[in-house]
Parts: sequence; C-alpha cells; structure tokens
Amino acid sequence: MQTPSRRGFLATAASFAAMAGAGRVLGSSPAAGMTEPADLERRAFGATGMDVTVLGFGGAEIGYERTDLAVVERLLNSALDAGLNVIDTAECYVDSEEAIGKTVSHRRKDYWLFTKVGHMEPEGWTPGSIERSIERSLTRLRTDHVDLVLLHSCGKDVLEKGECIDALEASRKAGKTRFIGYSGDSHAARFAVESGRFDALQTSVNFVDQESIEKTIPLARQKRMGVIAKRPIANAVWRHESEPTNNYVVEYWRRMKKLGYDFTSGEPAKDPGPDGAAGVALRFTLSVPGVHVAIVGTSNPDRWKMNARMLREGGALPSERFDAIREQWKKMAPPEWVGQI
Repeated sequence: MQTPSRRGFLATAASFAAMAGAGRVLGSSPAAGMTEPADLERRAFGATGMDVTVLGFGGAEIGYERTDLAVVERLLNSALDAGLNVIDTAECYVDSEEAIGKTVSHRRKDYWLFTKVGHMEPEGWTPGSIERSIERSLTRLRTDHVDLVLLHSCGKDVLEKGECIDALEASRKAGKTRFIGYSGDSHAARFAVESGRFDALQTSVNFVDQESIEKTIPLARQKRMGVIAKRPIANAVWRHESEPTNNYVVEYWRRMKKLGYDFTSGEPAKDPGPDGAAGVALRFTLSVPGVHVAIVGTSNPDRWKMNARMLREGGALPSERFDAIREQWKKMAPPEWVGQI
C-alpha cells in the first residue's frame, strides 16, 4: 500500500466527514478514580496496565462535522457517566481535540486519552513537527500528558528511517505521553509491530477488512501490545443500496457485495438489535482475539448507548457465526484486499 500523502490523507478525512452523519506498565494510574461501568466490558490493554472499555469514543465526527459544543459536552459527559473510559482523537480532526479539552478536561482522571500525530504540517513525520504537534495537542486537550500518542498512518518507508519513532520515544521520556503506538494497516502496521518499539497498534478490522486478523494482530497479541480496532463496523456500509460515490466507503461497499454476508441485506440491515447488521459487525470485531477496544465515532449523544446495549443484549458473537464470517472471507477475498486506512 502506498504511503498516503498529507493532501491525500486529509482528502480521505474530508470524505469521511461527508458520510459520517449517518509495552510497559507504569506505576501510577491517572484513571484510578474511574468507576466500574455497569454495561461495558473492560479488557487489559496489552502490557500497559490500562483497563479499557470495549467501546471507545472516536473523535473524528465531532471535529469534521463541527458539532455544537453543547452537544459534545452532553455526548462525552453522558458517556463517561455510564463508564466509557477511552477517548480517541487526532490533531487533524479539525477542532476535535479542542472540543474534548473544553468539555471534559475537568474529568481527566475518568478516561484514557489517545491522540495521533503526523498531519499538522507538510513535513509531518520529522522530529520537530511531531514535537510541535504533541505540544499543540496537549494545549488543545487542556492536559499535561496523554495516555497514548500514535503515528497517524505513515508508510513503512517512513517507519524504517526511525526518526519519527525516536521522536515519540523522546516525548514518552519527557512525560508528555505514557505510551506510544502506530495507527495504520498492512505492511506498515506489520513493520511497526515487528519493530518492538510500540506499546499499541490501531488498525482497521471488520467483516470486510480482515487482513489484520492474520497479518498483524496475532503478533501484536504475542508482544502484549494494546490493540485498537478502527472502522469496527465498516462505516455501516450496508446503508448504501447502490454503489456510493464517497471514496472513503466505496471499497468496503464493493467488498460487501462480493462477500454476500446474510446480515448486510434485507431485514437484518434494518435491525437495530444485536443480530442486525450493526450488532453482528461490532460483535464480530470485538470477538477477534487480541482486540481490546473498538473506536466508534458519533455526534449523536444516544448512538453510543445503542452500541453498548447491542453488546450487552447480544453478548459474545457465537463461535459458529464468527467462524462462518471468517471462512467466507478466506474463500472470497483476493490478495489485493489489504487493510484500508
């Protein structure tokens, strides 16, 4: 997979906005005051010492949609009140970091805070750019440190140079982040995991994007890395009756049509329950061994509660259904179906 240019990456992000409406343990724990959630399972996030809820809040939509601050405040505080304890954002998600800082920075001990770097400046992978990006993120998030900083989908060629990883390690040593990670897919993600220099991996994994289930997640699990699933419900691609014009989702739509899963069409596609398309998709992703948290973005204060309810009512995806989804992929997916940024 080619290294995404900054312009190309941000164009992809803009496309996402258009469709969005629908390993070390540290001694101290900044989230020690968290209360046990009634509804959300928690999993140990690799060797970091963080216990993360299986649902995390993704901050892209509130940034790209420029969601009203009052809505963000209600959305995030209600989620935290109910026990969700992961907030994931990035410096390139427009004003997402700033909105998070304004609305929940006073509750910093209630959640683990993840952000990403690499697209603030044209030369985003230089040590200086990464350092400036992290400093800006801390200011916008109104905190003196984050729990995890991830490189945001740089290519394998950039990772091989090592300077960007050095910069993250320097920030960790300086106390600006507790852990460091890589967000990306395919060969670059594999290199990041093999390097042994990262505490966490964020990668695409869902029923139409399964490369990581074989290529990267097993090794990450072996190395006791925390694993974050991005695009865990495949951007709800089943909502499109015809091929979408949006570049961010069209590849998933084409894959879905070829794979022909029974839960992505007809009545299941409309079913909001645990056995409908969204429920099966989310439960599938969270059933992948080694996945700890699925990041789901929304600007709707009630949507994340619906996702939590689906998990509570549906429980773990039955092994026979999980295996059937995997077997269909193995049978139908061509080699070029690599992980999608």
